[in-house]
Amino acid sequence: MNISGISGGAAPMVMSGASASMPPQQKMTNLYQQIDTGGSGSITKSQLENAFQTLNPPAVFRQAGVDAVYNQLDPNGTGSVSKADFVSGMKSMMVSLRASTNTLNSLGG
Repeated sequence: MNISGISGGAAPMVMSGASASMPPQQKMTNLYQQIDTGGSGSITKSQLENAFQTLNPPAVFRQAGVDAVYNQLDPNGTGSVSKADFVSGMKSMMVSLRASTNTLNSLGG
């Protein structure tokens, strides 16, 4: 599974099968549940760091780094991220990243 939330477990083809048709919110919810390894209902920075090491995040997230991603998900600095904040934060980051990529592509970058 990668950090973009596309479910597939240990399967090498994470885009195949039912996971490819899963709505983005469900993908983010599934990803959240994988990162919240203790089932506490919140994600800590160390859990996100572990996810970065084990879940193969997309290059744009790796380039941004764990700190930047976590700060986006926890803008108030509470030290934990709820499922609702994670889902909305990830959707927001994905929209921003797509917009940035489209801008770069239109500029020839």
